[in-house]
Amino acid sequence: MSEPEDARTGTVATDVPEGARAMGEEPGRADGPTAGGGDGPAGAEEDAFLVLTAALLTPAQFPGALGDDYPEACGRLGLLPLPQGYGLILGQDGAGARWTVVVDDVSLVAVAIASWDCGMEYELTPAPSAIVATLPGWPLALAVAAPGVPAPHDPDLSGEPEAPEILRPPSVSGWGPAQRRLGADEISRQWATWRAEYATEGAEAAAEEGDASGPEASASYVAPGSEPTAASVRAALAEAHAYLAAPPPLGRIRSSFASDEARLLRVDGPGWSLVARTDDMAFVLLDAVPGEVVPVARGPRLPALLTGLEALAARS
Repeated sequence: MSEPEDARTGTVATDVPEGARAMGEEPGRADGPTAGGGDGPAGAEEDAFLVLTAALLTPAQFPGALGDDYPEACGRLGLLPLPQGYGLILGQDGAGARWTVVVDDVSLVAVAIASWDCGMEYELTPAPSAIVATLPGWPLALAVAAPGVPAPHDPDLSGEPEAPEILRPPSVSGWGPAQRRLGADEISRQWATWRAEYATEGAEAAAEEGDASGPEASASYVAPGSEPTAASVRAALAEAHAYLAAPPPLGRIRSSFASDEARLLRVDGPGWSLVARTDDMAFVLLDAVPGEVVPVARGPRLPALLTGLEALAARS
């Protein structure tokens, strides 16, 4: 999930555990004065929940930081992996504490995200009946904060022995599964940029080298590189191919729209992530190869693999 450039607009009326500041029903703004008047959100309405951003949590679309698949991502938040999915609303209360509000009105959150992405204002205010859970903390890293309230911080739940665990984003201190998936998410969002950086000459040379290995050689997928890296990529592609015979958990294969009637695939597995266009090449990221994005030439066998994976994918 990319970090939002601006704080968002909206309020959420819900209940939070006692000992933390309640979130009120009155409208407030995260990017300006509240509707109730005053110089800023906190001064006008300490009860307001100030929306900073939102994300979808569905089988076809969820932040990679949360897991390799949809059930794992839901489990990270203590939610059941319901087929229709959820919307996640991240914000602060009037005291500056971080909260994540989970709603079942996925369409509302999707419209808000689409509006914000187009530079339009949208007041994200779900109905109280749509709220599934109010969770302390944020599961994703944000670089923004609501103006006029204290800096983002974890709510004080010391007086609530049964309060849920405070959500925190994955550590960025070192390379690991979350960083690998976040990298794959970024390639998905910026496919054209990453594809342009991969020279056409290199792709053609890799395909020719693969053809020389024979049609049954799995190395025909992999662009030239160190043998340990190539071996890890071959292993990841073999696991992806195994999905065709034994489909993985929901959301481990995801498909989204791309230009020219193609689809963009996001596929994850233990220790690896793959991003590919069904009419083009692929990129692989590996836990075992920190920070490296390995190009995979189209070659003779990749098209069939991508077609098979797309047929199994959750689509958005």
